[in-house]
Amino acid sequence: MLSKSDYQVPPFWRDWLADRGSLTQRLSAASDRDLSVKVINQQLEVPRLSERQALSLGGRKLAMIREVILYGVGQPWVYARSVVPMTTLTGRLRKLRHLDNRPLGALLFKDPSMTRGPVQIACFKSNTKALPKALDNEPVWGRRSVFRLDAKPLLVTEVFLTGFNAGLRE
Repeated sequence: MLSKSDYQVPPFWRDWLADRGSLTQRLSAASDRDLSVKVINQQLEVPRLSERQALSLGGRKLAMIREVILYGVGQPWVYARSVVPMTTLTGRLRKLRHLDNRPLGALLFKDPSMTRGPVQIACFKSNTKALPKALDNEPVWGRRSVFRLDAKPLLVTEVFLTGFNAGLRE
């Protein structure tokens, strides 16, 4: 869940957070192609209220929620949470159910039908419910966007973890 932040976005983070290109591709380059994905959760759930609002989902409809950690050079760099409404998981987009350890970003940015809404940026404080308990030990920066494939929406939230050091490698 992203919320308004009182914090000024530091220049280093502004560059990463406002980038509208593929984060997966940028992280892969920053890690000298040593990027891996670990799925920590994937199941059908009712999205959080702010996620339902971002996706214009009425009621308490189920969506596929996928949570992953992206590791660069063996370090946890990014926590990502994707919310894919069941209505999006139809037709050729059924393949989104079976990404396994492949990054969603690689698929999104190769799809010619992909469009991306505005990027929302926030600083997550240590007591947030937006991060798994094991990850929420310090304030961290994140962003989210609604993507559309074949005009069908999905929400992607990306949070840079304290182990992220790609800026030192670029």
